[in-house]
Amino acid sequence: MGMWKWGILVLLCADFLFAIGAVELGRNQPTERISGSAGDVLEDDPVGRLKVFIYELPSKYNKKILQKDPRCLNHMFAAEIFMHRFLLSSPVRTLNPEEADWFYTPVYATCDLTPNGLPLPFKSPRMMRSAMQLISSNWPYWNRTEGADHFFVVPHDFGACFHYLEEKAIERGILPLLQRATLVQTFGQRNHVCLKEGSITIPPYAPPQKMHTHLIPDKTPRSIFVYFRGLFYDVGNDPEGGYYARGARAAVWENFKDNPLFDISTEHPTTYYEDMQRAVFCLCPLGWAPWSPRLVEAVIFGCIPVIIADDIVLPFADAIPWEEIGVFVDEEDVPKLDTILTSIPPEVILRKQRLLANPSMKQAMLFRQPAQPGDAFHQVLNGLARKLPHDSTVFLKPGEKILNWTAGPVGDLKPW
Repeated sequence: MGMWKWGILVLLCADFLFAIGAVELGRNQPTERISGSAGDVLEDDPVGRLKVFIYELPSKYNKKILQKDPRCLNHMFAAEIFMHRFLLSSPVRTLNPEEADWFYTPVYATCDLTPNGLPLPFKSPRMMRSAMQLISSNWPYWNRTEGADHFFVVPHDFGACFHYLEEKAIERGILPLLQRATLVQTFGQRNHVCLKEGSITIPPYAPPQKMHTHLIPDKTPRSIFVYFRGLFYDVGNDPEGGYYARGARAAVWENFKDNPLFDISTEHPTTYYEDMQRAVFCLCPLGWAPWSPRLVEAVIFGCIPVIIADDIVLPFADAIPWEEIGVFVDEEDVPKLDTILTSIPPEVILRKQRLLANPSMKQAMLFRQPAQPGDAFHQVLNGLARKLPHDSTVFLKPGEKILNWTAGPVGDLKPW
């Protein structure tokens, strides 16, 4: 594209940001909530609406794993650890399993990291099977429903399919013994074998305290139009290109690497969080999986998330009005991103930012320590409470069996 065309684009961007500024856009805009639907649901209090029994497992399933590798506390999959800690002291916990609505098995299945900090899911199926064999042998509650009133936190890339490559995850499918349980997972994609009906999709873990230390003054203007930091290609795992992110990230780079409206790079500066707070739009494209922590970061920092992941199921979608606060772009339309974003009227952008400024929206995306009303822990409980009372089909007839304990890959059947 000729330099004169880039000059026109820069002027258009300046005019666009000026138009928004003319209606007093800053980071200190008044908030807005959606009454009567999502705005109220986010503030629901789950206490008194459900009771959860926590199985006491040997520490080899949780605490000892964490002691071996404390890095798991700061990983994007750490929700499984903090959910356990939260429930132990939550008022919804019951010590009487006979009065429980839900049963929780605390297994830290993602806390197996490489030296580079990447999670290895290969032991997870055997670990889960071992835990289920234990609870089914020592308590009667699994056997009466085969797990239909149990929930498991499985924050792997592709949930209970337990593989980081989609092709392999699809081939494996959800661990057969979890077919009747409710899965609490970060992975969410419609019509996908790794997302079963009734699952609760949660945000990935992002350290609340760390993000809080990077807040900048409210009156700082949003002078960056589009912002993204991350990989565009994964040469190590996808040397031929086109498979990683289904080519969407590569399309962003190839079409907009020289576009002055787009501040995009593979570099991850120390000012990353501050830069997001100076941006109007933050790109949230799929990677190997459709989700990433950028979604949480964008919401927390009031940057309108531009979601590029076809058929994605977003966290707490029955409570958070994603269509109202974000922008959805089909993967095939990535080359038109500049036109799509510059065509959004300033008043629409302002409303999205007012909704993002609502504290309840930000609260729902964070696993706070200690927990706070309306945070991600409470949204999980609200999701479980909305499934009550259990349907009569949850409870099996005497002698009835549905699950096959010998199903699945041979390697999964080995002892853990």
